[in-house]
Amino acid sequence: MPKQACFSTGYQPHRYQKRILLAVIGLTPQVITETIYALAHLSSPFYPTELHIITTQEGFSRIRLTLLGDNPAWLARLKKDYSLANISFDESRIHVLADEQGVVLDDIRTDADNECLADTITRTIAQLTQDNDCALHVSLAGGRKTMGYYAGYALSLFARPQDRLSHVLVSSPFESHPDFYYPTPYRNVIYTRDQKPLDTQEAQVSLAQIPFVRLRHELPSELLAGKLTFSQTVEKAQGALAPAQLVYNKTDKTIHAGNSLIKLSPILMAFYWLFLDDCIKEGDGIHYNQSDTITQDFLRQYARLVGVHSGDYVNSEKVLKRNGIDKDYFDEKRSRIKKAFEMALGKEAAKTYLPVANKRNQPQKLTLTASAIIIIEE
Repeated sequence: MPKQACFSTGYQPHRYQKRILLAVIGLTPQVITETIYALAHLSSPFYPTELHIITTQEGFSRIRLTLLGDNPAWLARLKKDYSLANISFDESRIHVLADEQGVVLDDIRTDADNECLADTITRTIAQLTQDNDCALHVSLAGGRKTMGYYAGYALSLFARPQDRLSHVLVSSPFESHPDFYYPTPYRNVIYTRDQKPLDTQEAQVSLAQIPFVRLRHELPSELLAGKLTFSQTVEKAQGALAPAQLVYNKTDKTIHAGNSLIKLSPILMAFYWLFLDDCIKEGDGIHYNQSDTITQDFLRQYARLVGVHSGDYVNSEKVLKRNGIDKDYFDEKRSRIKKAFEMALGKEAAKTYLPVANKRNQPQKLTLTASAIIIIEE
């Protein structure tokens, strides 16, 4: 059969030493061998070195009986027929859906089952995309429509440039035929329900590329760790991508950017206040060694947060009365604030809330508008 064009642009998946295929499967294990066959016949073949499958208990049983073992061992037959390299795959790489009590699911029937499905897919894709030296290919061809939806959504959140998404296409009348697993390189006769003979050598199998938006670079580190549920992940993503709004709450001493809490120590909150106050007043920005007024404004805010008699305040007051806010002090505090915002929002979203300078060694100021800043007074 003619070879297809390789998925274009960005990082080339086939060049990665570690190449993972993840499939979401219901009751049709044939999708796995069909997908591997199609990947191997790309113009730049993507030979998986590792296979992971998310499925139900019934799906697990079918995969174990048809793909693994000695007979019929369709996965081993595919590798032998086309001289494919070894694929790391055993029962430990089959992720069987289970509820909160650890009871495996035979099917996806209830809202709770759907939540379990969404969380498992989200967690698995997050974990498989942790290694930047691997390329992940996700197949949506098997399972219920919700399985494909969750897999596609999760990949959109976690995918790197080298990751891909596809759906395998099989020509009629081989599509969904229980005895068809891949086009064989030799004559192999199977029969339709009305006993019409078919030669699997004549089947056409290809991949449909599914474009998707990659949001990973805009999301917070907490989300990328893959420890949140699907619902929590979506909520975090919405917060990171929401229109800019910053709430500085003097009552409970917190800062929220969008829907995310920014974890700043009192001294960093006081330092960040300098930029907020400058922005609200439409000032020219904040600069180290700018004036004693800036130092006094900072100490005033810090005292309000920790108390004028606290050891931390007393020590800071001594340092600043001697040196003022010099370049080292300024850069160190700004760097820590930057790290906190990026941890909560992701690198791209954090930029909206961080002070910048038009030119090097010039005053730094927020690009936020004053209307995007809400101050809750004590």
